[in-house]
Amino acid sequence: MKKATFFLLSSIILFSNCNNPKPVNKKPKLVVGIVIDQMRYDYLTRYADRYGAGGFNRILKNGFSLENAHYNYIPTYTAVGHTSIYTGTTPSNHGIISNNWYDKYLKESIYCVDDTNYKTIGNKGSVGEKSPKRLYTTTVTDQLHLAQNMQGKTIGISIKDRSAILPVGHTANAAYWYDGGNENKWITSSFYMEELPSWVTEFNNNNKADAYLNTTWETLHDIKTYTQSRSDNNIFENNLKGQEKPVFPKDLKKLRGQNGNFSLIKTVPAGNTYTVDFAKAVIKGEQLGKTKFTDFLAVSFSSTDYIGHRYGVAAVETEDTYLRLDKDLEDFFNFLDTEVGKGNYTLFLTADHAAVHVPSYLQSLKIPAHYMSTKEFRDFILEITQKYFNSKELIENVSNYQIFLDKAKIESLGLDLNVVAQKLADEVINFDEIYKAVTARTLQTTHFTDGIMSSLQNGYNQKFSGDVLMIPNPATLTSGRKGTSHGSGYSYDTHVPIIFYGNGIKKGRSSKKYDITDIAPTISNLLNIEAPNGTSGKVIEEVLDK
Repeated sequence: MKKATFFLLSSIILFSNCNNPKPVNKKPKLVVGIVIDQMRYDYLTRYADRYGAGGFNRILKNGFSLENAHYNYIPTYTAVGHTSIYTGTTPSNHGIISNNWYDKYLKESIYCVDDTNYKTIGNKGSVGEKSPKRLYTTTVTDQLHLAQNMQGKTIGISIKDRSAILPVGHTANAAYWYDGGNENKWITSSFYMEELPSWVTEFNNNNKADAYLNTTWETLHDIKTYTQSRSDNNIFENNLKGQEKPVFPKDLKKLRGQNGNFSLIKTVPAGNTYTVDFAKAVIKGEQLGKTKFTDFLAVSFSSTDYIGHRYGVAAVETEDTYLRLDKDLEDFFNFLDTEVGKGNYTLFLTADHAAVHVPSYLQSLKIPAHYMSTKEFRDFILEITQKYFNSKELIENVSNYQIFLDKAKIESLGLDLNVVAQKLADEVINFDEIYKAVTARTLQTTHFTDGIMSSLQNGYNQKFSGDVLMIPNPATLTSGRKGTSHGSGYSYDTHVPIIFYGNGIKKGRSSKKYDITDIAPTISNLLNIEAPNGTSGKVIEEVLDK
């Protein structure tokens, strides 16, 4: 009797489950990665009541937001950020240790994506001689291609070359970036193809950039309503060439001749709009999201970075740029709904780094902030080597807060490399703006589990980094007293938004600590593919609707 009852109940449950199966999410037809260059997390909250319903607020409301996401390495620069997002690991593994760095094998400074083995496709200049050859690991886009037997398409776009190339790794179908000046063309490299697709040529011939620049940049709303920013006219901001003061309105048509002609579009909000225009053209031209395979489009918005550098964190220009970007995102999301279909795409939005308030502005508020002279620092280092080793010829290069020693010279003098490096590490902290210093040897033999020293270690690559690595005081820049920059391991540079949205993503938010390196393994898990081969991040289980 008990067995019969159990059988009957089991049959009822099985029948019920068959008639009410749990929905199974199909793989998205398109994944869109959005990186906003130099976006601080607090831009989401500071301007929250000024954003519309269809841009940032749409994906915050209907997606999953990580409110305490950070970069977990130093340095926080553009090339490193984009690479870490898509590889799921840090410079210690992926090899992109800065935008530019000193190559201790070539004995010269190099740029992260330069590669003279390839030629420019789209014009006759050299700005297309690029490739991802210095990227040592795979990206999530590489892994998607491998998982689909090289089916589907992966494409990267950005005004900046490094922001288009590095996210889509080694197997991309294309990466496109913008060549301004008098060229006004989206171009690529022969690493990807031998000629531009007809749709790119058609887009270039439409000359939308000219229309965007033959106008005036005025605030989107009454300038009196920009209460989250400093006054428009202040001493902490740089000007466009030809402007006496950094104020609105900005007559772009009049100013473009003195500001690189078409290159001016990089440094105004229209550069973001122009990027959306090109993203739409890519999706249509390549028919992304139209096959049984999953495609991947990596989009990076660069104008936010150019504007941030020039005007700073608390400028009216910065606030207006994000209000306009919000509208651009709304337009792009609506396009995805129509062209790819609601429920057919997944996207994430993040930033490659954030930025510090203008240090001179912080100083005016009696908040500790600093400016460091690189010449004075180099002279200080040479005084150390002269004092302790009777030579000023032991230093090969000083850059990116790293000291590269001349190993051949040290050996010829019968000195011990580790002794020289340790003495420099011990002494450079006596320089006012240097807060911490450590040798490469220490980073190789000691494991830092948390804090800023852990970030420094994550950014250290034994093959490429220097012999002594340093951390400056908080809010320290080496540039002029106007505008801002980034690169540190402090929270003003590391705290960025991460928002997931669309197919396979829950609604919600979390204040748990997550690292930027968690994005790639999470997307890989969503797509049921192998994570990038250098991944050190983890899957963020709470965002996935599984």
